[in-house]
Amino acid sequence: MPNSSHHRPATRSAPAPPGDSGEGVLAVQPAVRSRTQAAAGSSAQAAPARRTPHATTCLPVPRSRRLSGTTRPTPAATPMTWGNLSKGGRGGILASCVPPGGDGVRVIGYLGTAALWAGLAASLAAALTWPRARSRPLAARCTACALACAALAFVLLESALVTHDFRIGFVARQGGRDVPLYYTVTSLWSALEGSLVLWLLVLAAFAFAAGRHRSRRAATAGGHHGTDRLQRIAMTTVMLVCAAFFALTALAADPFAAADPVPADGPGPDPLLRGHPLMGVHPPLLYLGYAGLMVPFGYGVACLITGRVEVARIRAWTLVAWIPLTAGIVLGAWWSYGVLGWGGYWEWDPVENASLMPWLVATAVLHAARARSLRAWTVALAVSAFLLVLLGTFLTRSGAVASVHSFTRSAAGPALLGVLTAALVTAAGLIAWRVRRPPSDARPATAPLLGSGLLTALAGTVLLGTLFPLVADLVLGERVSVGAPYFDRMVVPGLLALLALMGAASRRRQRLARPVAGAGSSECGRGLAWPVAAGAATVAGLGSTGRHSVTALLAFGLAAFELAAIAARLLDPAVGRRRMGVLTAHAGVALAAVAVAASSGYAQQAQGRVRVGESLQVGGYDVRLDGVERQAADGAMTAAARVVVTRHGAAVGVLRPSLAFYPARGGSPVARPAIRGGLLSDLYVSVSEVDQDGAAVALRVAVNPLMSLLWASGGLMVLGGLLTLAPTRPRTSPGSALLPTRPRTAPQPASGQGRTPSEAPCESEPSSGSANARASEAGGASRPRKARMP
Repeated sequence: MPNSSHHRPATRSAPAPPGDSGEGVLAVQPAVRSRTQAAAGSSAQAAPARRTPHATTCLPVPRSRRLSGTTRPTPAATPMTWGNLSKGGRGGILASCVPPGGDGVRVIGYLGTAALWAGLAASLAAALTWPRARSRPLAARCTACALACAALAFVLLESALVTHDFRIGFVARQGGRDVPLYYTVTSLWSALEGSLVLWLLVLAAFAFAAGRHRSRRAATAGGHHGTDRLQRIAMTTVMLVCAAFFALTALAADPFAAADPVPADGPGPDPLLRGHPLMGVHPPLLYLGYAGLMVPFGYGVACLITGRVEVARIRAWTLVAWIPLTAGIVLGAWWSYGVLGWGGYWEWDPVENASLMPWLVATAVLHAARARSLRAWTVALAVSAFLLVLLGTFLTRSGAVASVHSFTRSAAGPALLGVLTAALVTAAGLIAWRVRRPPSDARPATAPLLGSGLLTALAGTVLLGTLFPLVADLVLGERVSVGAPYFDRMVVPGLLALLALMGAASRRRQRLARPVAGAGSSECGRGLAWPVAAGAATVAGLGSTGRHSVTALLAFGLAAFELAAIAARLLDPAVGRRRMGVLTAHAGVALAAVAVAASSGYAQQAQGRVRVGESLQVGGYDVRLDGVERQAADGAMTAAARVVVTRHGAAVGVLRPSLAFYPARGGSPVARPAIRGGLLSDLYVSVSEVDQDGAAVALRVAVNPLMSLLWASGGLMVLGGLLTLAPTRPRTSPGSALLPTRPRTAPQPASGQGRTPSEAPCESEPSSGSANARASEAGGASRPRKARMP
C-alpha cells in the first residue's frame, strides 16, 4: 500500500564531536543501520558534526577500539558514569585481553569443527545412497547423522555463548558478560557464523522429515513405485543442498575459529538486536520458512528429471514452509515497528524484500497446484521459490546491501554466490530441457492462472527494484537507489487486483459447487451481487466523510467486497475444514490491506524540540515532557524522557521513550520508542536527542491507526494455513498427480463438457459433500491418469 513505511522525517540528528571534556551529545539517527556500519562504529572515532543551537553536552560517547589480533583495548578499567568515564568501574568496556596461552585445549572449538566436517561427509554419503532403492535404510541413517551433527554444532556454539567461552572468536565478537541470558542465547543468530549454524540445523531437520515421509502407495509397492523414485531423487537434491551449506559453514564462515588474543569480556550483540523479545522468534521462523522451501525445490528437480509430477507433495511441503514464513514476516514488521524508532514497519529494505519474494512465489505455488493444467507451472514456481531463498541468503550474508538485517562482508559472500549460480544454472537447464508446449486440448483454469500469475508478477517487480541498484553499481559504476515510491507505484495496483480476484473466486466458487441446470455466467454474477454492493457502499460512505486518496478508497472497498464474499461462503454448511482455512487466510489478507491503507494514509504525527513542561499535540493527545531519567544497566547507558500523556483532558498514562548507548559497541545511540497500543490506534513516542542537563529533548509523536488489526491479520493468515494443513480423510487414493497429456483410451468429452469444475474460471478448492467437488478434487475422474511431462 502507498507509504506503508511511514516515511521518516527529513531531519536527522547525528552524534556531536567530543568536546574538551571528552564527552559528546547523545543523539540517534532513527534510520536503519547496517551491521556493517555498526561494526565500523566500534573501531572508528566519533565523526565530527555540527552542534545545533539548542544542543548541549549529553551522554559521554567514548572512543572505542576494535577487538582484533593486533590491537588491544585499553587495559585500564573504564567506568560507566554520566560525568566522567575515567573514574572507577568497568562499564561494559572490553577489559584487558587474556593471552591465548595456558588456557587448555579448546574442546568446544575442536568438537564443533569436527561436527561440521562430519555433517558434510554424512550429507554427501546420503546424497550418494538415496538414488538406490535398496540403500534407502542406509541413506536414512546418513540423513539422521547429518541432523545429529548440525544439532551438535548448534548446541556447542550456544553453550560457548552461555558460558562466555571467549576462546571462540564468534563468542569474543558477539558475547558479553553483561548481556542478559535471553539475548545471549539469541545472539547466536545475530551474526553471520552463528546464523549459518542455525541454517544448518533447520535444513537438516527438514531433510530428515522429508526422508521419513513416505506415501502409502510407495510403501505398499516395496520401493519400486514411481512415487518412491521421485522421493529418492528429491532427497538426493535436498542432501546436496545440505552438503553445500555444511561446506560453506566449515570453510567460509568457520564459527569455531579461535580468538587471538582471548578477551576477558566481549561487546555483546548489535544493540538493535538486544532490545526486543521478538529477536528470539522472528529469525528462527524465517529460517523455518526458508529451509522448508528446500523440499519442494527437491521435488521440483525430481519432477524435471523424471517427467513425473507429484503436485500433492509439492503443495503440502510448500504449505509447511509458508506458515512459519508468514509468521516470520509479520513478526519482523512488528520488530521493526517496536525497535528502529522511525515509526514504520516496512521500508522496502533489500533484505525485507528478500523475504517477501519467496513468500509471494510460495503463495503462487499453493494456488497453481489446484489446477491440473498448471502442473508444469507449479513445478517451475516451486523451483523458483527456493532460488529466491538462496538469493536472499546471498544478499543478507554477503555485505552487498546496507540493511539492519544484513551482515558484514565476509568470505561467505562469494561462496554463496557460487551456490546460487550452480542452483540457478541447473534448474534453468532442467526446465529448458524438460518443459515443452502443453497439448492443444489442455485448457488452463482461469482463476489459478490469474492468481499465480499476479503473484509471480509482483515477485518479479520486487526483484527488479531490489537488484537494480546492485546491477547499476556493478555495470555502470553509479550509486542508484530504488525506494518506496517505485514499489508503491508498481506493487500496489497488483495487490488491489489480487483483492478483487480473491473476492470473486470465493463467491463464484460457491455457485459452481452447487450447479443448476442452465446456470452460467449470470448465476455467478448474481452470486457476486451483494459483495459488490458491500464494496460500493463502503467506498461511497467513506468518500462522503471527507478527502481520501483513491488508493485508500479502493483498498477499503475491495477489502469489504472480499470479506462479504468470504462471509457468504462461510455460511454454506458444506464448507470443509480445509476450505475454511483458505477463506480464513484470505480474510487475513483483506484485513491486512485495510490496516496498511489506514496506517499509511491516515497517520498523524508531530515532532519538535520540547523543554520540560512543554508538550506536543497530535490526534487529540497531549504529550508533555515531565523530565529525563538516566541509568546504567546491562552494559547500556540509557536516557529516558518521561512524558505524561492526556487525551481530551483525561489522563492516559506515562511513557518513557529512551536512547540507549552501548560503550562496548560504540557507534550511535539506539532509540527505544514507547508505544501505547489500542484497538483503533497506537500512540507512538520516540526520542532522538537528549540534552546533558535534561532540560530539553527532541520528541516525535505519531498516532498510527489500526496497527492492532495489522498484527491480527497476520495471525489469521497463519491460522488459515494451519487449518488447511490439518490432515483430512482423502477423497481419492493417494499418489502422484501427473501432468495432463492426451488420454490413451479415454474418449474426448462431448461438446459443452470439455471443462471440468476444476478448470472453471472461479477455481478454488471445492466444498466437501458435493459430487462435483469430488470430481474436481480428482481432476474429473475417479483416479488420476498416469502420464508424463509433455
